[in-house]
Formats: sequence, structure tokens, C-alpha cells
Amino acid sequence: MATLLKAAPISQRIVKDLTYECTQLKEKGLTPHLQVILVGEHPPSVIYTRNKKKFMENMGATCDIHKLPEDISEKDFLEILKGHGSNPKNNGLFVQLPLPSHLSHIDVGQLVPPEKDVDGFHAHNLYSLLSGDKGDNSLLPCTPKGVITMLQEHNVTLEGKKVAIIGRSLIVGKPLTLLMTNHNATVTLCHSRTENLKEVCQNADIIVAAIGKARFLDNSFLNKDKNQILIDVGINHDESGKLCGDIDQASVEDHCALLTPVPGGVGKMTILSLGENLIQATKIQMENSHV
Repeated sequence: MATLLKAAPISQRIVKDLTYECTQLKEKGLTPHLQVILVGEHPPSVIYTRNKKKFMENMGATCDIHKLPEDISEKDFLEILKGHGSNPKNNGLFVQLPLPSHLSHIDVGQLVPPEKDVDGFHAHNLYSLLSGDKGDNSLLPCTPKGVITMLQEHNVTLEGKKVAIIGRSLIVGKPLTLLMTNHNATVTLCHSRTENLKEVCQNADIIVAAIGKARFLDNSFLNKDKNQILIDVGINHDESGKLCGDIDQASVEDHCALLTPVPGGVGKMTILSLGENLIQATKIQMENSHV
């Protein structure tokens, strides 16, 4: 039976650290503040932003959700985003996706100042990742950062490990490939055109599933040694409406060493990373103001 890599114990410890750092910043006259822009009433987005606000406030930061109408014009949207980006009171800023169809072509990650880019998708931050940064000098994308934190907290060393990442999205697959490479892993980025996918996975020490297909990966993707580490980034609903990941947990749990559950795994680490990024962004801005 695999050991479950649960986020709750990690979150409890790190939240204590974040709360302490918030207190330290407040004593210097600066309360970390996150500004979230939400367009429309997309139900999952409303829930996600509400959860992020609650998390930030629990660690001692402040968070505003700036709600915009579904039919807001592109001109007005861009002006509002620019205004929040230039507001010195906002230490972190992100736009909750997805946007309505008439705004979906906008690359909002490039419109948020890089020092406030708590999502980690500005070209400046991505270039730092491409240049070998592990997060010391830039804000990392939240889910990849959360995956690394989870592995480190469970004393999993990435150096020298063979990693198979399934899914090449800009949100997870591609930045996680770079980040794991920066930690000296040997990474194979797999996708829908990858040949012999099962063979690639069977030869990996760590498998990351991030494709958005419910219970896609089963024990046929695993080797016979039962020593692999499986990271499930997927958040799906099966035919009965039950929340599940990209990995068929029932199928693999007797065939691997470590496994992240859904729920209770990587998803919780993503919001934890957002809190870490807000603290880091606040410190960056404080240091820049003293230059």
C-alpha cells in the first residue's frame, strides 16, 4: 500500500511560518495585500477566489476581490487591470481565469507587473525559471512550486531522478519541467503525441499526471518494483460527479511507493504557494522601495 503524500500537515507548518512573516512585515508598517480581479459569475471561479481570500486572511494578509461584469469591454478591463497593477497598495495581483470569450485572447500574465505577479506567469519570471532559478530570485508558478515543496517536505531528492511529466500546459507541465530540471532531475515532458507513453512512465522514478483526464493513469503505466512516486495534479469529476484526479488511485495504490491524493494533495499546495508568493512579492517591493 502506497504512502499518501497529504498536503494538510505541510500546510499547517508553512502557514505558521507565513503568519509569522506577515506579523514581521506588519511591524515594519506593511501588510501584504492581494488584489484579485474576477470577471463575471463563473461558479468555480467564485469559489476559488473566495477560498484564496479566506486563506490570505487566515495567514494575516489582506485580500480584495474586485468583481467586474461579465460584459465589461476590453478597453475598460485593460484600464482597470493597469490601475490595480500600478497601485502601490497592491503587493500581489492576479486575474482569475477563465475570462469571458471576448477577453480570452488577452495574455493577462504579461499585464501584471512582474514583482506583483503572484501567479508566476509574467515573461520576466518565466525567463528566470528558464535561466535556472529555483525561486530565489523570481516568483514561481504556483502549482509547480507546490509540487516541489511537497516532495521536499517528504525528503524526496530530485537530483538524478528520472521524471515523466504527462501534460505540457503553460500552467503546470512546461514550468514544472524547467523547475525540476533546475533541481537536477532528468525530465521527459510527455503529451498526446508521445509514443510509448507507458514505457516512458515505467522507466521513471517520479510520474506527474497533469492532463485533466479522470483516472487516466492506472497500474499498467507502472513498473513491477512498486517504488515509484506518483504526483496527481488533475482535478476532475467522474461519471457520478465524484471529485477525482488523473490517476486511478484504487488501481495504483498497491503498485507504487508514494502517491498524492485527490482531494487533499497538490490542489491545497497550489494555494499555499500563492500565499508564499504574496509574502515574497511584498518583500521584493519593500526592498525596491529602499533602493
